[in-house]
Amino acid sequence: MRDWQSISPRIHGVEIKFLPTIPDDRGTLCEVFRPAWGVHPDPLVYVYQVTIRPGQIKGWVKHAKQDDRIFVSMGTCQVVLYDDRDGSPTRGMLNELFFSHHNRALFTIPAGVWHALRAIGSEDVLFINMPTRAYDYADPDKFRLPLVNDLIPFRFK
Repeated sequence: MRDWQSISPRIHGVEIKFLPTIPDDRGTLCEVFRPAWGVHPDPLVYVYQVTIRPGQIKGWVKHAKQDDRIFVSMGTCQVVLYDDRDGSPTRGMLNELFFSHHNRALFTIPAGVWHALRAIGSEDVLFINMPTRAYDYADPDKFRLPLVNDLIPFRFK
């Protein structure tokens, strides 16, 4: 199993913990979150599931008040991150990561980091997000950019 430290250089604050999937004759088991891993110190306050249809992209989005903690459960997902945070030691850095049900991981996207997720292949991507702040309908803490923009130096193919 790979260690999150093997993905380098990483945007400051991005944490990745690869998680083993344990198969047997009945199916598989994979832990999703354990506080003892130290991937993120904040407690669980909100959990939701998202799907992305094949070839579709969710993003660009960033949050000002919350970190996202994402676990890709099914499908193959391209995750692109862009650090535009004032004062960040990795400002201007771009990370492109790939996760799937064969390469599961729990990863943290810090507040202020733009991100987009794309389903690769012929099946839906299913991921679970455990953000550090529950969704607030009065103050959604969600900022969006179009996929093609002048800020983020990345174009999906």
